[in-house]
Amino acid sequence: MKIIVDSLGSDKGPAEILKASRMAADEFGYQIILIGNETELKNISTKNNISLQNINIVNCSEEISMTDDPTDIMKEKSECSMAEGLRMLSQDEGDAFVSAGNSGALAVGATLIVKRIPGIKRCAFAPIIPKENGFFMLIDSGANIECKPDMLYQFGVMGSIYMKNVMVVKDPKVGLVNIGSEECKGGSLRCDAYNLLKNNSEINFVGNIEARDIPSGNTDVLVCDGFTGNIILKLYEGMSKELFNKFKQILLKNTKTKLAGVLLNQELKEFKKSMDYHEFGGAPLMGISKPVFKAHGNSDFRAFKSAIRLAGEYAKRNVSKIISENIN
Repeated sequence: MKIIVDSLGSDKGPAEILKASRMAADEFGYQIILIGNETELKNISTKNNISLQNINIVNCSEEISMTDDPTDIMKEKSECSMAEGLRMLSQDEGDAFVSAGNSGALAVGATLIVKRIPGIKRCAFAPIIPKENGFFMLIDSGANIECKPDMLYQFGVMGSIYMKNVMVVKDPKVGLVNIGSEECKGGSLRCDAYNLLKNNSEINFVGNIEARDIPSGNTDVLVCDGFTGNIILKLYEGMSKELFNKFKQILLKNTKTKLAGVLLNQELKEFKKSMDYHEFGGAPLMGISKPVFKAHGNSDFRAFKSAIRLAGEYAKRNVSKIISENIN
């Protein structure tokens, strides 16, 4: 299994990506093709005593930044590391591609270089997010600001396939984000999408899901347009951070609370980890003909290693092929 990894674009720099690649090669037996500044990567390897066994470096020093226009990947930044990785994937030089770079550029590049699965209207970012008991997929979380009913329908089908085949969830429950649980809520977009999802007997559609029920709900795949999904994702992230900041303030308030903090230290660490969606690695770009994964920009080496693992699982289980067969 060959995984193409973009070492540029990460907030934490290429050292974290190299560490993650080393761990993935050792733990999963993957061959890693690392794209980036060869001199810099070899210096990092030497300085940190990181072996490059089963890691091939493809020299590419140009990076598409977070402030670049997404379409630049096909224009001014067509020689960047992300574009090179996508080209290699499209030419079967690797089985999957992982990047922590510009999300918009990744969606544009994957669509135009690797191409969508025939029949798929739009690709969609689909991160895995923790909930009260387990986790759920949020699809779409930012690739498509405006959607049509058949797009939301396809998101539900693709999400169900991914959760069943990669996350090993039996008969995944698919829900549609809406302002009420009734079928008639949400305007024509969501009403029409509701009917499309309801009439597909191959997926386990459980109806509309209100925002307050997302953290504690029993839904495995949460379907929405990219605008709504990105707000949910960022709110989840912000509320989680604020919640733990409040915990910290309480525990440092006085001697009594400090003592309680010491006693609960391990439990609090476990709770924080269980509510951190970075623990689930990268988000697949669903609908692309080959596995493309987006890691969070500030992923440390553990989170990025998880993204590499999930990309490998996606490739091994032929998820793109299964999606193609089901959509057609």
